[in-house]
Amino acid sequence: MFNRTSLQITAALASISLVSGCSLFEDEAAEGEKKLVVGTTSSPTTLDPAAAWDNSWELYRNVFQTLVAFPTGSTSPQPDAADCKFTDAASRVFECTVRDGLKFSNGHALDAEAVRHSIERIRKINHKGGPNGMLGSLDKIETVGKNTVVFKLKQSDATFPFVLATPAMSLVDPAEYPMDQLRKDDKLTGSGPYVLESYEAKKEAVLVKNPTYKGFADRKNGGVTIKYFEESEPMVTALKKKEIDAIYRGLTAEEVIDLQEKTKENEHLQLVESTGADIRYLVFNSADPVARKTAVRKAVAQLLDRDELVAKVYQGTAEPLYSMVPKGIAGHTTKFFDRYGDPDVGKARKFLRQAGIDKPVELTFWYATDRYGSATAAEFAEIKRQLDESGLFKITVKGKPWSEFQAGYQNGEYQVFGRGWFPDFPDPDNFVAPFVGKENVLRTPYEAPQITETLLPQSRKQSDRSAVTKEFERAQEIMVDDVQLLPVWQGRLYVAANEDVSGGESALDPQTVMQMWELGKKASW
Repeated sequence: MFNRTSLQITAALASISLVSGCSLFEDEAAEGEKKLVVGTTSSPTTLDPAAAWDNSWELYRNVFQTLVAFPTGSTSPQPDAADCKFTDAASRVFECTVRDGLKFSNGHALDAEAVRHSIERIRKINHKGGPNGMLGSLDKIETVGKNTVVFKLKQSDATFPFVLATPAMSLVDPAEYPMDQLRKDDKLTGSGPYVLESYEAKKEAVLVKNPTYKGFADRKNGGVTIKYFEESEPMVTALKKKEIDAIYRGLTAEEVIDLQEKTKENEHLQLVESTGADIRYLVFNSADPVARKTAVRKAVAQLLDRDELVAKVYQGTAEPLYSMVPKGIAGHTTKFFDRYGDPDVGKARKFLRQAGIDKPVELTFWYATDRYGSATAAEFAEIKRQLDESGLFKITVKGKPWSEFQAGYQNGEYQVFGRGWFPDFPDPDNFVAPFVGKENVLRTPYEAPQITETLLPQSRKQSDRSAVTKEFERAQEIMVDDVQLLPVWQGRLYVAANEDVSGGESALDPQTVMQMWELGKKASW
C-alpha cells in the first residue's frame, strides 16, 4: 500500500508489563461499558472509503463493515457482513450472501445492491490515491435477488477475498454516498461496531457504540475517543500524565526505549510489542547506466550490514530483513542472507573486478525526508558510511519531501532510492506482485517474466494460500539473482497503555489495523 504510516502483522504478540498495581481509573461504569481515549499520529486523510488507500483505514475498520474481515486470531478472511466463497475451481467467480437483517446506522438496509454500489463507486470515481488499483482483477459485479452478490474476475485471483477484507472495501449506504462523487460532509454512515458521533480533522474522532450492529466484534468498551497528534512527543506526554489511555501509532525508537525503563514516570504503563509487516528496502533504477549493472547491485548487497544499521539507528525496534516477504508472512525466507552471508569487502570487490570495475563506484542514494520517520536520515547516513568505508563506493545521500521525492522516482531521476511498503493484506502476493513488471508501483521497470507470467498466475489459482509457498520461494530466488530490490529491515510495533487497559495484545488485526473494540478498562485489580 502506498500511504500508510506504520503497520504490523499477527505474529505472536509479547506483552511487556512495566509494572502492576492499583487501577488508576475507578468509576461507576461496569467493565465493558467504560470509555477510552486513544492517541495516534495516524489521522485520516478523508472520510470517504472511495478516496482512501492510506491510514484512513484505521477509522474505517471501526465504523464500517466489509463483506469479509479478520476477526482476532484469524489470518485468512472470515465472514463479516456476508458468507463468501469461490464457486469455481479456477478462482474466478466469488459469491457472497449478505446476512439477513443488516442495517446501516441510519436504519437503511444493507443488502446486495448496497454492496454492489459500494464497490462499483470505487471504480466509477477512480479517485487519484484511492483504492481502485486494488480491483484490477475485477471484471463485473452481479446481484441475484436481495442478498446475493457475484464478483466475476478477469483472471484467476485467489487473493480477491483479501482485497475485499481491507477497509478500502467498506460498505456504504447508497443514499448517503453518491455513485459518481465523494461524500462532501465530515460524516460517516456505516454498519460497523461504532458510530462516528463527532469528528474534527486532525484533532479527534468520537466513537460510540452502534446499537444496531450485528457482527463478530465483541465490544469491550462503551466507546472510544481517538485523539490525533501531529508529533509523538506530546502524545507520549499525554499518556504519562494519564490524559489518554493508550497509544497505537507513532512511537519513535527513543520513546519505546524510554517507556521500557522502570521509572516513576512510567510505573503506571505497559508496553505491548509485535513484529511488524512494514518493510524498508532499496530500489535500483534499471534505466541508470551505473545502477543497472548487476555487479554494482551485488556489491552493495554484499556490503550492507543490516544488524549494525538496526542496532545503531533503530536501537532494536526493527529487525534485519533478508527477503521482500517479511517474517510472519507465509513464504518468508532468508534468501539474501543465504546468498551473501555476512558483509564481506573481499567478495564485494570480486563482483566489481569481474565486471571490469576497478575504481570506486559513485552513486547517489535518495530518501523521503518526511515520510518514514525521523530516523530515515540517520539510516541513509549509516548506509553511506558502510559503503564508503569499503573503499569500493563513493556515496552521495540526498533527501526531498515526499511530494517531490515521489515525482522524482516516478520520472526515473534517481539512481538508488529508499522506499517503505505497508501491506494491503497478509499474503506473500502483496510483497511480490506490486514490484515486478513494466507497470509496477515503483515506476521503475523490473522485467521478471517467470514471476509475472508463470509464478503469480499459477499461485492465484490456488485458494488455499498455504499451498503457494513454493511459488513465492522461487520468486524470491529470482529477486535475489536480480538484486533490483534490496530488503533492509522490517518494523516492530508497540501499543503503550495505562496498566488498567486490557486487549492491547489482540487489538491489531493481520492488516495491522486497530480494532478498538478489543480495548477495555479493567474494573478492578
